[in-house]
Amino acid sequence: TDLVLPCLAQKKVAVVTNTTVAPLFMERIAGALARGGVEVVRIVVADGEEHKDWRTLSTIFDALLEQRCGRDCTLVALGGGVIGDLAGFAAATYQRGVQYIQVPTTLLAQVDSSVGGKTAINHPLGKNMIGAFHQPKLVLADLDTLKTLPERELRAGIAEVVKYGL
Repeated sequence: TDLVLPCLAQKKVAVVTNTTVAPLFMERIAGALARGGVEVVRIVVADGEEHKDWRTLSTIFDALLEQRCGRDCTLVALGGGVIGDLAGFAAATYQRGVQYIQVPTTLLAQVDSSVGGKTAINHPLGKNMIGAFHQPKLVLADLDTLKTLPERELRAGIAEVVKYGL
């Protein structure tokens, strides 16, 4: 929280995550923020690339509006690349843009998607067809999150690291 609290425009944060990551890390993040005096809105969406769409984006917007999140609310993307894309695009477009923080939980997201500023959702006619460039205020990569990953996810991240080295 020492890194996060100075980045907040106000003491209201919406943590966006998925059904896989929420049981692992939501309470840890939300609890730390709450202990810092932050009001936390929890938004949990379905897991998977097939949910990176208008319907899920609308679910995020609905929760933000129902919880009266204003322009000074900060979104926190807690998850891999799909959550980073969804929460980042929501942040780029909600009330003409709010700040967000990336907390990537996969190696691939830690070394690639969380730091590029590219956010998007899919369209039935193509992947990442609707998006925006929106840089996160902070990227907080906790290596402990990698302990929960299946080997395939780790290999995908390592392949990206090797690609950068070439």
